[in-house]
Amino acid sequence: MDGVSAQENHILIAGGGMVGLSLALLLHRQLPGEPIITVVEGRALPASDAAPADYHPSFDARSTALSYSTATLYRELGLWPSLLPGLAPINEIHVSRRGRFGSSLLSGKEQGWDALGWVVENPCLGRTLLAAVQDCPRIVMRCPDQVTDAAPAGPGMRVSLRDEELDADLLVIADGAESGLRSKLGFLTQRKSYGQSALIANLAFEKDHGGCAYERFTATGPLALLPLPPSDQAAHRMALVWTLEPAEAAALEIADESSFSRALIEAFGYRLGRVERVGDRHSYPLALTEALEQVRRACVVLGNAAHALHPVAGQGFNLALRDAAALSQTLARAVPEGRAVGDTNLLAGYSRDRQRDQAQTIAASDGLPNLFMVSDPLLSLGRDLALSGMDMFPLLRREFVQQAAGMAALEARHG
Repeated sequence: MDGVSAQENHILIAGGGMVGLSLALLLHRQLPGEPIITVVEGRALPASDAAPADYHPSFDARSTALSYSTATLYRELGLWPSLLPGLAPINEIHVSRRGRFGSSLLSGKEQGWDALGWVVENPCLGRTLLAAVQDCPRIVMRCPDQVTDAAPAGPGMRVSLRDEELDADLLVIADGAESGLRSKLGFLTQRKSYGQSALIANLAFEKDHGGCAYERFTATGPLALLPLPPSDQAAHRMALVWTLEPAEAAALEIADESSFSRALIEAFGYRLGRVERVGDRHSYPLALTEALEQVRRACVVLGNAAHALHPVAGQGFNLALRDAAALSQTLARAVPEGRAVGDTNLLAGYSRDRQRDQAQTIAASDGLPNLFMVSDPLLSLGRDLALSGMDMFPLLRREFVQQAAGMAALEARHG
């Protein structure tokens, strides 16, 4: 659908990235009646045959780790068959600390799962979401366009676009960590800079990864390598997310391939053999950004606009998807009862229900890098023993893996 009158506009999502489109699909599937879901996105929709570089920045060359709970959600939406060609399963996760004896191997088989998670290249996920949205008659894409302002109007919100105004029963702000709309509406945030940068790249190695992801803690921070599906150019591909001091990240971003590969092998080792190919490298500053207020009457902050996390455990997108699933389920329960989707108490209840999962996930992503960077000898010994203990005690491993997979939240959603 290309247009809709203000009177028909029930839910408006500001931001058409992966979180915004996923929420739109969830709402379209779960909400009873005939609500219109409008997605406003600043970039034009790519043509169906567009190259990945033509997609929204959220769909760039970066990869996203999908937890088991996220995979379950996409299966429920019927998207999994379309995603399969661009997926690489994470069968195992090898966690270690450079120069120390402690390590742990987390396995999907131990949980009775086909995989611990999956890695998908963002262009593949983006194409799949866009194709699904375009097949939904009650999802209206307004792009390129932008929400320039919004204000309470009756029980809902009056939303200003570039050339017109729309009335929405509920406004969802999902336009990223640097959300201008969130700031314009006065949602307070707190930002903690880690004083570090993440260096990302796609790499090809000599040896097959075998579906194993690696999380290696170094003196500067974690180094993660995630399995990617093979391409025409390389069979043994992996996605790198390397936490470094800003100056070192900047230097390695522009270093020649030989120098970069030597530095990587020095930090990671030869488990995968030589680095055979280095893709485009990019770096960005690391920070934890949280919205101190996520709901108001007829307004919800979602995705990176609500919480942008350290990438150490790959949990930011998965947490956002659990939020989106919980919000859509909250609204789906309320509508048959005659409650307005923008009801303050309803949205406050959603926020309370999400507090524990959000707090635990944010604390883990915030604390884990610091834990492995402290140089105290006794603490170092404790960390090494803890990593070894993960291999020695299956129940400890199981609890850790289920938390990371978002299974507690998934069980609560279906409970």
